[in-house]
Amino acid sequence: MIHLPPLPGTPFFEPGSLQRIVDVAVQSARALEAGGADGCLVQTVDRVYSARDESDPARIAAMALVVSGVSQATGATFQVGVQMMRNALRASLAVAKVARASFIRAGVLVGATLSEHGLVEADPLQVMEYRNKIDARDVKIIADVHSGQFRWPLAGKSPAEVARAAKLVGADAVALSHAEEDQLLALVRSVREATPSLPIYLAGNTHHDNVQRLLAQADGAFVGTCLEKGGWGGPIDRERVESYVGRVRALEQ
Repeated sequence: MIHLPPLPGTPFFEPGSLQRIVDVAVQSARALEAGGADGCLVQTVDRVYSARDESDPARIAAMALVVSGVSQATGATFQVGVQMMRNALRASLAVAKVARASFIRAGVLVGATLSEHGLVEADPLQVMEYRNKIDARDVKIIADVHSGQFRWPLAGKSPAEVARAAKLVGADAVALSHAEEDQLLALVRSVREATPSLPIYLAGNTHHDNVQRLLAQADGAFVGTCLEKGGWGGPIDRERVESYVGRVRALEQ
């Protein structure tokens, strides 16, 4: 994870800070690559968001500048992702296509979820039509199905069923999380059984102490706090990345 401070076009943007935001993001991406990570997810952290699939033009332009800088500073095999929260999926696709990123993370691709910014409702038809319109079928979509960003609001649909629905509309992989390790592993097993061919990424809650147990069951993870200097939102520390990735690579031996 590369967590960005508020961008232009948002209420809490600090005037004059954009170049610093770009520079820190590029430094963090280089630290991740040098530490052995396979890629990064560049995520906006603007504090307040629209619940709709929309984004201010200045914010989109700034995100494209950041992601382009990250893409240019890293190698061809380093996977760069885009997530413009709360759920600006078309803007994320546009940035990914223009800035040569390889995937986006979709907080709400199917169904709906309640958030502090209102009810976030999916419109997968609109998203997939736009993906085709800008020739972005090569940009993969990782859809949250149970995480801090997505909870099915009504009873009767399990995360495994949400994963099946996400795959049906075009998701290339799914993301899930849970604070309790046993429950997280149970979620992974249920989704794997329902959609055997769909990659599963852990959306948080991994760290150096549990990564081997958790990633033995999943295909990857979005990792933030345990790699950042000074806590959440800080720059990435290469040594922490090397330690984390070393434990992951040991699973392959």
